[in-house]
Amino acid sequence: MTGSGVDVVITGGAGFLGTALASRILAAGFLTVEGETRTVGRLTVLDLQPPPGGAPSDPRVRVLSGDLVELLAELGEPDVIFHLAGVVSGAAEADFDLGMRTNVEALVALLDHCRHGAFRPMVVFTSSLAVFGSDPAPGPIGEVDDDTLPRPQSSYGTQKFIGELLLADYTRKGYVRGRAVRLMTVSVRPGTPNAAASSFLSGIIREPIAGKGSVCPVPADTPVALSSPALTLDGILRAAAADGTAWGSRTAMNLPALTTTPGAMLEALDRVVGPGASAHVSLQEDPVISAIVTSWPARFRTERANRLGLRAAPSFDDIIREYVAGLERSPVAP
Repeated sequence: MTGSGVDVVITGGAGFLGTALASRILAAGFLTVEGETRTVGRLTVLDLQPPPGGAPSDPRVRVLSGDLVELLAELGEPDVIFHLAGVVSGAAEADFDLGMRTNVEALVALLDHCRHGAFRPMVVFTSSLAVFGSDPAPGPIGEVDDDTLPRPQSSYGTQKFIGELLLADYTRKGYVRGRAVRLMTVSVRPGTPNAAASSFLSGIIREPIAGKGSVCPVPADTPVALSSPALTLDGILRAAAADGTAWGSRTAMNLPALTTTPGAMLEALDRVVGPGASAHVSLQEDPVISAIVTSWPARFRTERANRLGLRAAPSFDDIIREYVAGLERSPVAP
């Protein structure tokens, strides 16, 4: 390891992925950025609210609570920014102004903070598979590869695609070193449901394991693209770690996906947890959620990510086992 301690910022750091990312970085004690590995000097967790359970009792951690735009002056000049903050799909569709303000305007403010400073940080931006969609003219999207043209069919997907393009241009201009990764739906998320249209893809597993009922709002045979929390974090961290040659294009990179269906997920639940676990789930189609989810692609060919050593989960059984093992290590109330 070389150099002084790296200064890291995680926006959206009190959310599930942000909290998990912070924990992994702190536990490792180091971070690799463009091939250079350095110890962690400071990690700033920024979000509207403090992390659940309070700030980690770690002298390297600083917590900033409030609006991102209002807190930019307090960020200083970090070496790495993981920009996870944003309004999720269902909420962005329901409240257009909120989505634009949080998913686009806050990103512009963050990038301009970097542009007007005397530093050139690594900025890892989490985009989404929602940048792709079934456009009414070409029809169903089919398999997505590294060169598939994004055609978002929701406000959230459009806002994420705008973010990708902005980050690429700020990188081209030399203001930041940007890396955008398109996340698959993350399942199984612990905790409580959120406003994402895909939230049920965790709920139909998480709630039955806790002995609670859950609703699947799409047909059981709907194809979906998933990744586990651990593999998602692998992709985010690998984006920062790869050198420029290995990373390649300034365009966003699709992370690997496991293609499955809610019906197959429930079959896996019965195999892993026990026969009858899936009986806690009822099928009640919601036209709004179904329209959003079925517009997303479910099959990906991710050669670019594979060259970086990233892979999809072997099976959904493995993803459930990962979640159950996490509960056993640190129980979380669903």
